[in-house]
Amino acid sequence: MADLDISVLVPVLNEEGTVAELSTQVTAVLDGLSKNFEIIFIDDGSTDRTCDRVRDANRIDPRVRLVRLRRNFGKAAALCAGVDASRGEILITMDGDLQDDPAEIPRFLEMLDAEDLDLVSGWKKKRHDPISKRYPSRLFNWATRKMANVDLHDFNCGFKAYRREVLDQIALYGELHRFIPVLASRKGYRVGELAVQHHPRKHGVSKYGWDRFYKGFLDLITVLFITKYTRRPLHLFGAIGLFSVLGGFTINFYLFVLWLRSESLSNRPLLLLGILMMMIGIQVLTTGLIGEMITYKNFDRSDSYSIKETVG
Repeated sequence: MADLDISVLVPVLNEEGTVAELSTQVTAVLDGLSKNFEIIFIDDGSTDRTCDRVRDANRIDPRVRLVRLRRNFGKAAALCAGVDASRGEILITMDGDLQDDPAEIPRFLEMLDAEDLDLVSGWKKKRHDPISKRYPSRLFNWATRKMANVDLHDFNCGFKAYRREVLDQIALYGELHRFIPVLASRKGYRVGELAVQHHPRKHGVSKYGWDRFYKGFLDLITVLFITKYTRRPLHLFGAIGLFSVLGGFTINFYLFVLWLRSESLSNRPLLLLGILMMMIGIQVLTTGLIGEMITYKNFDRSDSYSIKETVG
């Protein structure tokens, strides 16, 4: 049960130059709101003195806490560890590089309440990053917005505010943390977006390279599959299988008509293509049916819906 108003979760990796200043800024903002809060730094396998800096901050203010992972597990795992260790009713996630401005936190909280939202996602509208990061990120966000049908501009922004039940009900693994708004929207939570101030990086270096983008598109395919077809796999595999079977049947029917007209088929590669398409289509359909059988046998009623409120 939550016994604090707010938990601020900050995954960090080799950010020894920023954690002390960040904890001071966040503390000043939340003290000004008269909220009971905690700041949890989740160290995701740092090799510098990041943990020492967090311990120093804890000695100054016990509301600053440290969760140290044994090695680098990735941001999604770090966020899971932070959620499990937190006690706040409202969870705020932000990066530890001082590019997210803690002064925006009151606006997040105000938007959550004023618009009755469950999740508010930050939008780095004016982003202070190199072009090599900005333009691929725009492409990724555009594709995600269109394919996932969630009207956000910035899925990569780590600055977000959640009601606790959102993260309690969403399983995070791999690199799926950037798709939390998509996963939350699919469960029926109300999602909004807030344009936030973004600062240039002052200390350290970015932990993300070009591989982040192709991995992001692969993760997007994963998210779309688990949110749309986990409970109905035949709808996906069936469509692909039927298309392949019908394509193969059409090709073979055309060749059958040619055969009736006494034309030779022995030198036509199209015959092999038609047979191959039909065989692949049948296999894909069978895969979908097996998926339906597994879904039926492992169906968990409580995982098929999300209740917002009960009365009486």
